[in-house]
Amino acid sequence: MRVQAVVVTFNRLTLLQRLVERLRATDGLDRILVVDNASTDGTGAWLREAGVEHRTLERNTGGAGGFHEGVAWAMAEGADLVWLMDDDGLPAPDCLSLLLERVERDGLEFCGPAVVAEQDPERLCFPIRLPGGTRVVHAMADVEAAGARGGGLIDGVVIPFNGVLVTRDLVERIGTPRAEFFIWGDDVEYLWRAERAGARIATVVGARFSHPATDDLGTPMMFGRTTYNHTASDLKHYCMARNNVLNLRDYRGWVHVLLFWVKTLWFYLFTRPDPARIVLSARAGAAGLRGDFSGHERYLS
Repeated sequence: MRVQAVVVTFNRLTLLQRLVERLRATDGLDRILVVDNASTDGTGAWLREAGVEHRTLERNTGGAGGFHEGVAWAMAEGADLVWLMDDDGLPAPDCLSLLLERVERDGLEFCGPAVVAEQDPERLCFPIRLPGGTRVVHAMADVEAAGARGGGLIDGVVIPFNGVLVTRDLVERIGTPRAEFFIWGDDVEYLWRAERAGARIATVVGARFSHPATDDLGTPMMFGRTTYNHTASDLKHYCMARNNVLNLRDYRGWVHVLLFWVKTLWFYLFTRPDPARIVLSARAGAAGLRGDFSGHERYLS
């Protein structure tokens, strides 16, 4: 099967160089396609000098725009499988081979590795909710235990756009990621779209993908009963609130939208008091419901 990696980058040349070096040494990978979101740190010049296939966009379209462009590019180039990742991730040397093994054995259409914190590989970079309950886990030991029960897989769970493999057939059924989301939530929307289309989705527990642990994702709240994806960045929060409202409305229903607002109010009133964030969240959510995807531009530096 023809596997093409799609990497989206923006002003992180050192990390991109590390990733490209790893991908070039990865068995089973046919091509590396880099989408450069109009970087200004010399990325374009290095890509040309290094002979890396790339497209430089006219402006920064965020991860969402980059993956929209990259998936369409890979499909046009005849990819059977598209391997998606940001520039700051790093797959283990055997990550792709382990994913491909389970694609062929189990018919997976949207699968990915366990995404671990680069600073501490025994901890997940992004907390996940295990299937069949409400338990949220942060430790690789819990993921490995769940995988042992599931024959090496955690069905229905994956951290999208962090080393995930998507089949050509699935892309033909569901299309490309939503470019207008810019950042945050575009990956979840693509996963939920695949889920709605009946795709076979799973995490391959034995495969590993490292990613820097950043922000306060999964910050405990409501006396530890749940978590909230807090970030110090107004840009990220605006996109998260806007895109999350749309995703929940379209795929989970208005009750879940209401629950999101309850969590947002609780978090910024009691957990980390910041009334300005409530106003920002409301403005972002309303813009999304109106179909206005331009509001995040005021937070771009």
